[in-house]
Amino acid sequence: MAHIIPFRGLRYNTEKIGDLSLVCTPPYDVISPAEQEMYVGLHPNNFIRLELNPELPTDNETDNRYTRTAKIFKDWIDEQVLVYEKEPAIYLYEEIFTLKNGETKSFKGFMTLVELAEFSKKIVLPHEETLSKAKTDRFNLMCATDANFSQVYCLYMDPKKTISGIIADIAARPADVSFTARDGVIQNLWVVTDSATIAAVQDCFADKQLFIADGHHRYETALAYRDKLRSEGGSEDELFNYIMMVLVEMDDPGLVVFPTHRMVGNLDRFEEADVVEKLKRHFAVEKIAASQNIAQEMENSLEANLDKTAFGFYTGKDYYYLLTLEDTAAMDAALPDKSAAYRGLDVSVLHTLILGEIFGIDMENMANQKNLTYTKQAEEAVSEVANGTFQCSFLLNPTKVREIKDVSLAGEKMPQKSTYFYPKILSGLVMNKFR
Repeated sequence: MAHIIPFRGLRYNTEKIGDLSLVCTPPYDVISPAEQEMYVGLHPNNFIRLELNPELPTDNETDNRYTRTAKIFKDWIDEQVLVYEKEPAIYLYEEIFTLKNGETKSFKGFMTLVELAEFSKKIVLPHEETLSKAKTDRFNLMCATDANFSQVYCLYMDPKKTISGIIADIAARPADVSFTARDGVIQNLWVVTDSATIAAVQDCFADKQLFIADGHHRYETALAYRDKLRSEGGSEDELFNYIMMVLVEMDDPGLVVFPTHRMVGNLDRFEEADVVEKLKRHFAVEKIAASQNIAQEMENSLEANLDKTAFGFYTGKDYYYLLTLEDTAAMDAALPDKSAAYRGLDVSVLHTLILGEIFGIDMENMANQKNLTYTKQAEEAVSEVANGTFQCSFLLNPTKVREIKDVSLAGEKMPQKSTYFYPKILSGLVMNKFR
């Protein structure tokens, strides 16, 4: 199924730029405007100038963020700030990180090129809806640079642990690149050019399906870019038919998924007592007095109910509500055309039985974020309601990795912002230029 190939990746020339932690960044879609400005000033060759070049008030059709990026990219290659790998390679990538409870984890995966395939072919499977605006931005960038700057993060199943054995053999030697990123996550990269090892990895993936964990917009953009170049006479053998990915085993113990919480605002009418009464149609509603750290107490309550469909509901007071789904048949009635896997998702229950049924927030509203704003920080979900910016918020438990697989295999997509894989794949380590 999955067809992978080695490639001559573009990497930063450390003799020119020095410390990689000064030039690599998180993915573009998790960088705030303030962080964008910070990265611009951090180093003249910071990756942000390629991945998320700042807009200017004077931007026009011939001079804009995309044309400037293309020039910067060319200049950096000409100046050998970026250099091609001497031989075609695949890369073994590792992230080592510490959670806020003090536990240290790590995961390893192969960074390689994967042949693009439409979702209908069931080789690469999505799990989440996408937004048109983000795809347009990434498409314009790809057309201007003929390059793939950051990886799509995918999962695969390896029940016989064949691939994990190859990974262990490669990782037995010291990494070719090793440094600590600005967020404290240790980054390790092994460059693999041995033809026998590459062939073995290719054989292992020949029967694998890939499940997109992160990077849906990038994948769909690459498909559109491929189709554009093919329509202009491009060959099916060229590199634009492939996309750069990081492939990680679905059962890797280092996989961590965080929840994305929901903050609700700008409702014409919000009466707490009325909402609580309506919640009792389908949920057990427990009012819990909180002390100083409401966010932490809500997270603790949810963690104690991981085996249930449960939410924390906060309205800005010195208490919160723990909501536990009792009426499971309500989801069967509300979404009869969806799979059991989709109906069982916490985020599906929240969107259907609470945001939709009680608040009247439909899918279009959610996509446009008219009344809904997302955050991965429980503290923000609480503080932004407490200070009056939002009317209420809902905290969730994380989506389970097996749920991602089950929904993908059912041919369905979760609502937007259903998953937040941590840590993100660092951008700027390896780039791929198609032409």
